[in-house]
Amino acid sequence: MASEEPQAKKQKLSEEEKTESPNKEIPAKLRPNLLFGMGNPLLDISAVVDKEFLDKYTLKSNDQILAEDKHKALFEELVKKFKVEYHAGGATQNSIKVAQWMIQEPHNVGTFFGCIGKDNFGEILKQKAREAHVDAHYYEQDEEPTGTCAACITGDSRSLVANLAAANCYKKDKHLDLEENWKLVEKANVYYIAGFFLTVSVESILKVAKHASENNKLFCLNLSAPFICMFFKDNLMQVLPYVDVLFGNETEATAFAKEQNFETTDIKEIAKKSQALPKVNKKRPRIVVITQGKDETTIAQKDKIETFPVLKIDPKDIVDTNGAGDAFVGGFLSELVKENLLDQCVNAGHYAANVIIRQAGCTFPEKPDFK
Repeated sequence: MASEEPQAKKQKLSEEEKTESPNKEIPAKLRPNLLFGMGNPLLDISAVVDKEFLDKYTLKSNDQILAEDKHKALFEELVKKFKVEYHAGGATQNSIKVAQWMIQEPHNVGTFFGCIGKDNFGEILKQKAREAHVDAHYYEQDEEPTGTCAACITGDSRSLVANLAAANCYKKDKHLDLEENWKLVEKANVYYIAGFFLTVSVESILKVAKHASENNKLFCLNLSAPFICMFFKDNLMQVLPYVDVLFGNETEATAFAKEQNFETTDIKEIAKKSQALPKVNKKRPRIVVITQGKDETTIAQKDKIETFPVLKIDPKDIVDTNGAGDAFVGGFLSELVKENLLDQCVNAGHYAANVIIRQAGCTFPEKPDFK
């Protein structure tokens, strides 16, 4: 089907950029641990629910929030009242998993760090990482259980409620700083962290981001949710000067623009203004990537804005939009680590998202047929 759909148009590159990719100084040869991700590993508990359920727990139909006391009964009710499915989740882990699926060989191109509990859900996440051929190195502790995320699906929208639990216990000194773990960080050339991790360990993010910047490697961050832009703005703005590729969807971008006093709701203008924010590594102009669901994806780099149409899909073929954004990033990263041009990265992102929304959870067929 993908071959019959409109493909993202080729970029009009300047003479300087025609043979360049955002990753131009990184060797294209794929190897284990080339792509590094760090974030909140969660077990997704996914179900199709009704509006009454959303209203009961004051949930919005297309949002992501952290669980509060009033949501404690939600997880239990979700399992009792609806038909649920369990999937290995967490935004960053999903993206690394999708990137590895798109790459296929060699295995373990993707590395992932995060915190889990010493429990059954933690064992499931470890097993799922092995099955996905992702080199996951979890910090395991027994103070908190493995985190969960309720994915409440209504039509083609999803409302995510994350109970971070163990994921919130990641410790830089207990895991990232260990010599054997830091060696894995140093082996990578491309780094990706979802904004959700800004609520957990900004010091860990900064250590990785500074390493990337000082070594002219690529550091990528996702805005992840409006609440990150609003309530964790200070942490976000500490990290942003190190960000080479900034991802977000239109809702997150609009929230970010409001907090930054951009005084516009125009997605192209927001992308342009975000691209121009201060940056430490001047060798790499920032790239801003804003997705808009079924509408075109907007990219800002240097002094130009480009738009790329997504792959069309019949609404009846959409099973679950949870994970579409993570899948887009995973597809994008799978081409970024190969040194490919930006339009190929976007094409791969659109392809991966198009595949994932036909499945339950962030799952996929055995092999991709992306060309």
